[in-house]
Amino acid sequence: MNHAASPSSPALIPDAPVRERGFRIGCIGAGMIMAECHLEAYRQAGFTVAAIASRTPARAREVAQRYAIGTVHDTPQALIDDPQVQVVDIAFPPDQQPGLIRAALRAPHVRAILAQKPLALSLDEARALRDEARAAGKLLSVNQNMRYDQSMRVLAQLLARGELGTPVFAQIDMHAVPHWQDFLQGYDRLTLSNMSVHHLDALRFLFGEPEEVTAVTRPDPRTAFAHRDGLVATTLRFPSGLLALSLEDVWAGPRGADFQDDPHIRWRVEGTEGIARGTIGWPTGEPSTLAYASRLTTNGQWVQPAWDTMWFPHAFIGVMEQLQYALASGTEPALHVADNVRTMALVEAAYRSIDQRRTVRLDEILQDD
Repeated sequence: MNHAASPSSPALIPDAPVRERGFRIGCIGAGMIMAECHLEAYRQAGFTVAAIASRTPARAREVAQRYAIGTVHDTPQALIDDPQVQVVDIAFPPDQQPGLIRAALRAPHVRAILAQKPLALSLDEARALRDEARAAGKLLSVNQNMRYDQSMRVLAQLLARGELGTPVFAQIDMHAVPHWQDFLQGYDRLTLSNMSVHHLDALRFLFGEPEEVTAVTRPDPRTAFAHRDGLVATTLRFPSGLLALSLEDVWAGPRGADFQDDPHIRWRVEGTEGIARGTIGWPTGEPSTLAYASRLTTNGQWVQPAWDTMWFPHAFIGVMEQLQYALASGTEPALHVADNVRTMALVEAAYRSIDQRRTVRLDEILQDD
């Protein structure tokens, strides 16, 4: 792995270090995201997965055999009740996730919970889960895994070191077709809650809290079930004056064996002293990329660090590690539920902007916090 740096800069670190792996994990769910991302990442990191359960016990047994997981429970509740489980890792539909979180908060042996995003179907319920976790004295973390994408981590380091100067403009530009899980057909929210949430959270991670949100949408011609938001463009304005755009084109053109499409996610950040640009490798199954040029550290020449890890599955190592490290060190997790509530507030503001056809200030949404 090449952690390249410019001649005048220290090394850039694309992957989070593994500082703690001492807790026993119980996994709820055995679908693609659990089987191909969570568990593969945990295998590579040497994390201990003690048990697994799913809505389909046969599927749970199949995944358990693949990853040599010693205990398979017939139900998620049975897994939560298992006294050997210290961390509950949930990959379940968001309408069912809050009930599992609350059950885990009641289990005396469970010390921490990793939930999927969106945390819940409403901002109010997300706030309630945040408050209930605090009252229970347990850590609740939300799997905003794009923060652990290698290009996002390196970009964050460049910004923190000032190599790009003051950020002026940022953009995440997606033209790719997600696999919409079947359970989404029963919800009234689609792209913002389930795809844009990655990008909006990443922009918060990189630049802090925006103050204004403007979002527009149109239906996706390919998505056959009724949906409120298809293709979405969201503009964020930050107190510094930074303007950021998050575009999710989930249509991305026609598909078929006879059509040469070009799925991609690209991003770009322009600052007063430099530019960084890159790709997110998810649509094509390749590592994400980053290149940057800085008047301060590269003499305006482009530098391209390289790595061989990927968003899926390697980012999920960092997601689970940050929670175990928080438990071991007595600190707050990097992906704390209170921080995620602010990302959900940003999504809520975008929906309000769409519904009311206006720019929405974040303090309208956050006034109750």
